[in-house]
Amino acid sequence: MTGRADTVGIIGAGQFGTALGSVLARAGRRVLLYSRDPAVVSAITETRRCPRLPAASLPEPLDATADPRRLASEARFLVLATTSTAVRARARELGDVLDGSHIVVHAIGALAAPTNERVSEVMLQGLPTLKVGVIAGPALPADLAEGQFSSIVVASVFDEVVSEARRLLNAPPNLRVYGSKDLAGVELASALAGAYTVALGLSDGLGMGAGPRAVLVTRAVAEASRLGAASGAEARTFAGLAGLGNLLVRATGDRSADYVLGRRLADGIVTGDSARTEGARAALAGTELAKSLRVRMPVLQGVAAVLAGKLEPRDAAQLVGDTVAEME
Repeated sequence: MTGRADTVGIIGAGQFGTALGSVLARAGRRVLLYSRDPAVVSAITETRRCPRLPAASLPEPLDATADPRRLASEARFLVLATTSTAVRARARELGDVLDGSHIVVHAIGALAAPTNERVSEVMLQGLPTLKVGVIAGPALPADLAEGQFSSIVVASVFDEVVSEARRLLNAPPNLRVYGSKDLAGVELASALAGAYTVALGLSDGLGMGAGPRAVLVTRAVAEASRLGAASGAEARTFAGLAGLGNLLVRATGDRSADYVLGRRLADGIVTGDSARTEGARAALAGTELAKSLRVRMPVLQGVAAVLAGKLEPRDAAQLVGDTVAEME
């Protein structure tokens, strides 16, 4: 039987958590998928499929549970794959069952509202372990479920977190894991990549063309790097997998909710759900963070203004042209 040290616990049976569990289980890794919904656990156990991502096969090395104590006892390495809006509550709940031996990395591409903190900062407030980190990069749930090649980067200030993540999450040839010590940079790069994915969806929906799209991508990386540097991160991280790589993969087709949202905004289809993607939340929170650090980010601010209903999409698009001369 696979031991506690070799089991990956995944908190959240949403699309990404299920897809990651599917990849690891297909590679022979024992996975314990935790959901607070007993109906989801029953569906996984009985059908080997999760209702939230039915395309992903969940073979026998994967098990599911609604018992957090079982999760804590059977898995030392945990992946927090919830929404940013749920991270505070999950951290508090897990704090009751985890201990200092656990390693917890999150896969949340946003900042934690309403304080606009990085997710790892919120985790540390509720968890008894200091060994936390983040995984991020161009790995879409649909691609993982279909067995397409994907890659992610894991970041932490602790070498043990990075080494264990690489040992347990590497699943060649489908998933490759790289390492970084720039925790703040990878978290911010991932969150802002989602925000700028909304911007690219908006740009494409408005038919702005390849040239302005290239300017927008370049502008996005420059803006994100400046905010990262002001937050104590390494600027080069934003041109890596968590930043530029993430953006390029997500801002194509219809596999990213953030990109689809941008297209809908361009079409004038704005509903109460418009700020419910992680990229939209990141745009709004990132704008507030930029203001507090006095970092000028006109493209991000334009996206946030459109999401808030304060700016028309075509007026926001004009910001791209207005900032070409400022490119670094």
